[in-house]
Amino acid sequence: MKKNKKRYFAHKTAIIESNSIGNNTRIWAYVHVMKGAKIGKNCNIGNGCFIEANSKIGDNVVVKNNVSIWDGVEIKNNVFVGPNAVFTNDLKPRVKNIKPDFELSKTLVNEGASLGANCTILSDIVIGKYSMIGAGAVVTKDVPDFTLVTGVPAKHHSYVCVCSKLLKAKANSLFCVSCKRRYVKNNKGLKLI
Repeated sequence: MKKNKKRYFAHKTAIIESNSIGNNTRIWAYVHVMKGAKIGKNCNIGNGCFIEANSKIGDNVVVKNNVSIWDGVEIKNNVFVGPNAVFTNDLKPRVKNIKPDFELSKTLVNEGASLGANCTILSDIVIGKYSMIGAGAVVTKDVPDFTLVTGVPAKHHSYVCVCSKLLKAKANSLFCVSCKRRYVKNNKGLKLI
């Protein structure tokens, strides 16, 4: 590993074309960050990742090995992306000689979300704040805040706390036995009170 002249660390095998990488970010072996990609501060980008030109990664994000983050994918702060997670950015993919008019379809992963190993996130989807995607899940629709989804296709399993523990129901709210945070249901899933 070498210290880059900028403000981040990059392994000697990494290809870094972007000028927009935040302080204290670590970029490991065989990563390719294209020109125009934006990566925040204090991130950790694992071996074998590909970060395309028009993607955005916030601060304190962990992207584990072998993840490709395509144009149109935006990842907010404090997100965990598990190894081999898959993003897409085209709802109707074809090669150019069959379909020359590529239509970019965006994906938003909100703050604090965790995406399990080998999950697949279809495009045109919003992943809610502090939600969790189970390992191997295939997400085909929006995931509400503080919601755990699992399976193929991914379905609601339970609600989760900021601290990642499953929430328990009590009267008109949900609460965390571990950290004592309380939540109420709203149109985005849950709201921390």
